[in-house]
Amino acid sequence: MNELKDIADDVKWKLAARCAATLPYLYDSVFRKEMGDRYEALEHEVWMELAPMAYDIAKDLSLPVSSGEELAHTLAIIMTILFGAGYKCEAMELSEKNGVLIVRRCPLLDHGDTITQNTFHKCMAFTLAAVPLLNKNYTARYVRAMCMGERQCEIKIQKIGPEKPVAALKK
Repeated sequence: MNELKDIADDVKWKLAARCAATLPYLYDSVFRKEMGDRYEALEHEVWMELAPMAYDIAKDLSLPVSSGEELAHTLAIIMTILFGAGYKCEAMELSEKNGVLIVRRCPLLDHGDTITQNTFHKCMAFTLAAVPLLNKNYTARYVRAMCMGERQCEIKIQKIGPEKPVAALKK
C-alpha cells in the first residue's frame, strides 16, 4: 500500500491543483440553477475574497510588485500556484510602467467551463481585486479572454493616478 510520503510532490501538487480548478465548475453546475441570478453576485464575492491570498503569497515569497511588468510576472506566479501547473502564461513589459499577462492555457477551462462567461466572471473578479491589493497604483483590464472565445487571454496591468513610489512587500 502506498503512503502519502511515497507519492512524488509534483504528482500531489498536480492532483490538488486539478481538484481546485474543478471546484468552481462543480459549484456552478450545482448551485446556479437553484439560486438563479443571485448565484453570480455571490460567486463574485467569493472570488474577490480570494484576492487577499494573492497579496499574502506575494508578501510571503517576496515577489516584486513595483511596476506593471513586475505585477504581471507576480500575478502569473500566483495564478499558477493557486490554479495549478496547467496555467501557462507569460508576462511582458508594455512600457516603463505598464505590463501585460498573456495566458495561453487555463486549468479553469479544462474542467467543464469551456467557452462561457461564467469562467470569465470568476477570473475577472479575482484579478481586478488582486492587482490593486498588490500595488494600489495599478489596475487590470482584460483585452482578450479564452473563455469568451479568444485564442488567448490578455490582461493589461496599467498604472493609474499620480506617480507614487511603492515599497516592496516585506515579510
